[in-house]
This record gives sequence, structure tokens and C-alpha cells, in this order.
Amino acid sequence: MSSDLSEADIIALVHENDAYPEQVWYTIAAFLFVVGCFQHNESDEETAATNDIQYKFSLRRIPLAIVNVYRVVAFRWTLEIGQSYTLNMAEIFVTVAYIALLLIYAFVNTTSVEGQKLDIIYWSNRIGMLASSQFPIVTALGTKNNLVSLVTGISYDRLNYIHRMMARTCFMLLWVHAAGEIVCFPSFQETLSEPWLRAGITAMVAFSILIIVSLRPVRSDIYEVFFYVHFLGVLIFLVGGYYHTKGAYGSYWIWPSFVFWALDRFIRVVRLVVFNHSYFGFKSGSGTMDATTEMLSADVVRLRLRRPPHFHWSPGQTAYLIMPSVSTLPFEAHPFTIASFDSSLLSTSQTEDQSGSGENDETQVLGSSAPFWKELVFLVNVHGGFTKKLKEVADTKGIVKVFVDGPYGPSPDLGSYDTCVFVAGGSGISYTLPVFLSVIESVRKGKSSCKRVVFIWSIRGAGYVQWIEEALIKAIQLAPPSLTISIRIFDTGPLSKAQSMEENYSPSTPTEKNGIPEQVVTRKTSLTSSMLFSLRGVKMESGRSDLDGLLKEEVSIASGSMSVSVCGSQNISRAVRHALRFPVSGPSSILSGGPSVTLYVESFGYA
Repeated sequence: MSSDLSEADIIALVHENDAYPEQVWYTIAAFLFVVGCFQHNESDEETAATNDIQYKFSLRRIPLAIVNVYRVVAFRWTLEIGQSYTLNMAEIFVTVAYIALLLIYAFVNTTSVEGQKLDIIYWSNRIGMLASSQFPIVTALGTKNNLVSLVTGISYDRLNYIHRMMARTCFMLLWVHAAGEIVCFPSFQETLSEPWLRAGITAMVAFSILIIVSLRPVRSDIYEVFFYVHFLGVLIFLVGGYYHTKGAYGSYWIWPSFVFWALDRFIRVVRLVVFNHSYFGFKSGSGTMDATTEMLSADVVRLRLRRPPHFHWSPGQTAYLIMPSVSTLPFEAHPFTIASFDSSLLSTSQTEDQSGSGENDETQVLGSSAPFWKELVFLVNVHGGFTKKLKEVADTKGIVKVFVDGPYGPSPDLGSYDTCVFVAGGSGISYTLPVFLSVIESVRKGKSSCKRVVFIWSIRGAGYVQWIEEALIKAIQLAPPSLTISIRIFDTGPLSKAQSMEENYSPSTPTEKNGIPEQVVTRKTSLTSSMLFSLRGVKMESGRSDLDGLLKEEVSIASGSMSVSVCGSQNISRAVRHALRFPVSGPSSILSGGPSVTLYVESFGYA
């Protein structure tokens, strides 16, 4: 095919290559603005609509029913891929719409002046420019401090899926662009010596490697490799892309990516200096951010730091920890949920008096939960790489130097809900425990009208209870009489012979597995040695929790608005989503006075 273009074709190409990427940006900006409006206004609308719930049919509840239908369809209907990958309908819609948007702009008006439809010269050039125009927003979505989170109110970690989806879409478009250019221009091989073409090829090689290591199996198994390759790969790709597009006057789409990345790094460095100022010589007493480590179980490490007076966070937020003595590179930052509660709710005068003199004695008690209100606490699941090295330190109860970058992410505002349910698996209590404690504090201060709180925790051994036992006891003791607390702990670990002999088996509500009704058997065990289980509303059972039955039971007795917060494995998150679909949150239930249910999901790892 000849690469000769008429002057009219060139004028059309230049105009469309400038105009169409801008139009795509306007479309994305408008979408983000609409999302931001819904995100910031949703909770206020629901509170106003659910203040006087009556168990009778009411057409006034139609708007609330529509909101609940939207929630179920968008966020609880999911596409489940394998055992560990889940996409909700909102993510699928955004993915399809984004790909369709770029393809429409790539192939519209591609008829040449001579009348040739879908002229390859038109769309191969334009598709490369469209992909290049997306680099700034892709880069911004990959940073911790970005304008998209500020506009929409959606945290950076939830936007991370959009970051990966957009990057992979651009990757495919760029390969289509490369293939089109090879077909269009017979002299392609002769121009391989040109610097702009070599820069483009280098950028695509780096991008291809980056896409491979960012796949979830690779990313989760060898996170450190992903971390290094991602950093270097993005740098090589953007520099190569800048010089490749410079000749086509498209480099103005590339350089903002460096600005967004540099701005995020600058903000993070400033935060590091501010929150770790004793390390940088701004305050005497170096080592105030040193952390103690201990093994709570075979695969969970607890990291404890003194509670800095200048560092404040909200329940459910995360922080990035940098441990030069543990990580391969000194600037590696790993995200963990802050498991402790930034409040004086549980700090009685007795515990404060003991904090100065009895600290060493306290650390000798394995699993003592007192630090949950006195220190900065992290529960770390042990896998490979960094966490495996941290476990080696924790085996000796060693001390590590830690730089804290944070806090990041939103904190769920549950003050307007009448019923709050928390579901966690294992170390998922890092998220649910602080939020649970914050609800109790809000009720005590009169800032919340919550009447019932349910705390469900699935563990692999009875010893896990020691992690948070003291915190739960304090919370129950300090809860006002108007607040009903129910704590259900399920031990899914193997039983000893003594426990097996004393079990009292009782069948629970049947569930379905692979379409076949299955009787779930719970095994009630007696744990009289713990003060926790002598308190009213606290139960511990052996066996899997029937989340479907438990949640539907709570919905049936709830009035007003209800929140469900879950943090655990994909199986736990899926079970909760399935339980809160139709008819539980269906229009008929809402119109008849049933509770409006809001779901908050915080999953392990990266989606």
C-alpha cells in the first residue's frame, strides 16, 4: 500500500488527531464529575429517606428502592473468574464503555478523500494518538495522591482497577497502531535506524514486560519483582514514548505524566518527613518510630509502633510502611491496614498509668490486645518476599526501623445507620475492629443513632481471640445500654481430641453447594476460661459460619438503615455479596419497609 497522502488527507489527519483525543478527555471528565456528584450526595439522601421507617408498603420509598436496586446490580452482581478474581457490574460497565469510547473515536471518519473506507493510514495514526492521550490519567490513577480521588471521593486503591484496565487497553491499542504502521509503510524496516522509531520500539518492549508482570498471579506471587519492574518499566516507557511522539507533535500528551508522578512523590516525601521527623533530626529522641515484632500465629506478624502524637488516622485507613532493614531496596513501601483505634475511648486511667512502667511486661503476653488503643498496630499476613523476611525478624521478636507514609484511603461513615454488621476473616479484623470501636464511641458521644452492632469473625484457631480479646471486652463494657452488641466468632481450625469428645453438634440452616442442598454443621465448644465469652451477646462456635443465614436473619430483624462491612478472603466477600442480593435488597422489600442495606467491601491483597 502506498503511503502517499493528499494535502486534504493530511489536513484531516492532523485536525482529527488533535480534536478527537480532546473530545475523549471531555467525555471522561464529564463522567468523573457525575460520579463525584453521586458519590458525595448518596449518604445524605439515604439518611433523609430512612429516618422514619415503618413496616408497611409506601410509595414514598420508591427513590430508596431505586437506589438499592442500583447498588445490587452495580456492586453485588459479579462476574467471578476462578477462586480469587471478581469483577462487579460497575467495573464491567466502565471497562466496556471505555474500550467502546476509544474504538469509536479510533474508527469514526476514517474514509479518505479518495473514498476508501476505514483507511488504515487514518486509524493507525489516530489510534496511537488516542492511546498516548490517556497516559496522564493512567499515571494519575496509579498514584496515591491524585485529582481523580479528590473529585470523585473514591480512594486510590479502589481506582487501581481502573488504572490497570486503562493501561491494558492502551497497550492493545498501541500494538494495533504498531501493526498498522508496519502494514502502511513498506519502508518501515529502512527507518529502523531513526531515533524516534527506536524510542517507540523500546517503549513498547518495556510496556509489554510491564503488562506481563502486572498480571495478578505474577503480581501476588512475586510482588517485589513487580515493584521493581513497574518502577523501571514505566520510566523507560514514558521517556521512550515522549521521544517517539515528539516528531508527530504528540509529546504534549506525555509530559504531564511526569508532572503527576513527581507531584505524588513530592507529597509522599513531605509526609514521610513530617510523620517521621525524629529520623531527620527535627526532634530529639531518635528511634521513636522503631517497631516491635511478634508472631501471633504461624502466618500472622503483629507490628507495633509507639503512637506518635502528631499522627492521626480514621478507622479503616491504611499506611505504607518502609523498612530498609527488611526490604530488598531501602525505599520499598508496602501497604497495610491500621488495626488500632485512634481514640481515647478504651484508654482508662489505669491503662494509661501502666503504659509507662508495665510496657515490657505487656509485650511478654503473646497476643495481648492492649496495644490496639495505645499504639500504631499492623497485622501482616506472611506470604513470600518482604513478609517472609519480616517473619524471620518476628521469630526473634526483633525491632525494626519503620518509616510511615499515610494515612490513605477513606473511612466509612456509619453514623447514620441503625444497624451495623461487621464480617471479617482472620487478619481482616485489621479493618473491621477499628470501625467497630468507632461506632461504639460515636454512640457514646451521641453522634450516632445506631441501635445494634453485630461482629462476625472467622478464625483458624481459638488462640486468635487473644489478639483482640481485651479490646472487645472494653468495648462491650463501655457500650451504652441503648446499644445491643452481638459478637459471633467461628473457629474453622482443626479440633483437638478433647474438644471433639465434648462437641455438641447441631444442624443449622441448609445452604447450597454446586446446586445441591448441604447441611452446615456447627460445633459449639465451651470456653469458660475466657472472660470474653462470659459476657452477654458473645458466642464462639466451631465450624464455618453460615453468612447467608446470619445476614438474612439480621436483615429480617433490622429497621431503618443497615450497613455491612466486610474484610476477608474472596470467598467471604463473595458470600456476603450473594446474601445481600435480591430479594433481600429488592424493591418489594424496600417498599414494604425493609431496611436499606449498604455494603462496604475491603478485600485482601490487590484485585
